[in-house]
Amino acid sequence: MKSIILAGGSGTRLWPLSREKYPKQFLRFGKTSLFQSTVERCLEISNAKDILVVTNNAQKFLVLGQIKELGVDIPDNNIIIEPKGKNTLPAICLGMKEIEKRSGKSTVGIFPSDHILDKNAMKTIADAEILSSEYLITFGVVPSYPHTGYGYISLAEPTGIGYKVADFIEKPKIEDAKKFIEKGSLWNSGMFLFGTSLFFSELKRCQYEIFKLFENSNGLNEIYDGIPSISIDYGVMEKSDRVSVVRLNEKWSDLGNFDAIYDEFQKDESSNVTYDCDKVMIDSKNNLVFSKTNKLVSLIDTNNMIIVDTSDALLVCPRESNQKVKDVVAQLKAKKDSRASLHETVYKPWGSYSILGKSERHKIKNIIVMPEKKLSLQLHYHRNEHWAVVKGIALVQVDDKEFFLRTGESTFIKEGIKHRLSNPGRIPLEMIEIQLGEVVDEEDIVRFDDAYGRV
Repeated sequence: MKSIILAGGSGTRLWPLSREKYPKQFLRFGKTSLFQSTVERCLEISNAKDILVVTNNAQKFLVLGQIKELGVDIPDNNIIIEPKGKNTLPAICLGMKEIEKRSGKSTVGIFPSDHILDKNAMKTIADAEILSSEYLITFGVVPSYPHTGYGYISLAEPTGIGYKVADFIEKPKIEDAKKFIEKGSLWNSGMFLFGTSLFFSELKRCQYEIFKLFENSNGLNEIYDGIPSISIDYGVMEKSDRVSVVRLNEKWSDLGNFDAIYDEFQKDESSNVTYDCDKVMIDSKNNLVFSKTNKLVSLIDTNNMIIVDTSDALLVCPRESNQKVKDVVAQLKAKKDSRASLHETVYKPWGSYSILGKSERHKIKNIIVMPEKKLSLQLHYHRNEHWAVVKGIALVQVDDKEFFLRTGESTFIKEGIKHRLSNPGRIPLEMIEIQLGEVVDEEDIVRFDDAYGRV
């Protein structure tokens, strides 16, 4: 069996924990990220070489880095890049087309990369393969309470281990959610199992124009320029009469907002969920508190609130208003505020950097370069840079000269001079970079050579 992991996403509903260029699938709520946990689950039903990841160019190197960190041998060419995000149907079509081209007729599991799911569910998913030649299979989670943030699936007659789907219901009101649960309806998990032959025949019948684009176009850009933004549910599953749903009784959550995170994680004696923080709580209950700083968090007579503190943003809102977080992101984007898309720690194909301090004329970065990685050959027209090695060994190129810097040593790079930083060692290189000049932002970079294909 093959697996496709959908790893796009915009990071709006869990801001400021997640950002557009660091969405929630890469967040860690334990030892591994949500994406890494998804990879581990897929290994229960697929070989590493049979796992494809559909993502975008901005997140490609995050995907590659987190796979490498797991030590899983997924080939680099199994990372499939969409030219632009167009919702789940185009992403699934792209992955299914690639699998069909490489392996012929196949059975494929489709998994979002940002869900929590008990590994035991993978056996049920694998057992559902028996239905895949006759039905498009979706998986419905047995509800634990009347949730209004999930879609529901109502059941018709049995289909062996599954049921024909009577109806897909959008997120209901609480009264309707209670009625659906009484009737035995299931939460719509957004996970699927498709046989390639049936999938493309139903795509042709339900969405002929999309089918035609993937069959006849001369490249991905042409396909994605012509394709609408459309979900797999709306585009195919709700229109097909060959859909079966299989029950999952295991623990599942899509962690779609802060309330879902509150529901998921362990609470203290006052029903507070606290994560990554030192805290003092006085007469406060039912709160969700994240602190990604070293601050002590103290709450007094505070109830039913969400408090998220990162190095560059603070969110405070009632839990009942957490759906409005995406409106904050929309306002930041309208103002072209980089905090909508970037953390103060920014991940790059060679490692990462964190901003320690800045003004209009200076910026201080802590830079981590992974072993045997290198930055682009570049220059800056409007700033000078001072580099000091904190840990490891650096290979520095300035114009045509190369030299090493060791712990405690430093160098000065003048504006207008070509330069490159590399880590030839076997441990991560840590450096402090001080930028000084008229322009100290990422726009003042001219690249001459780059190992990662960036412009």
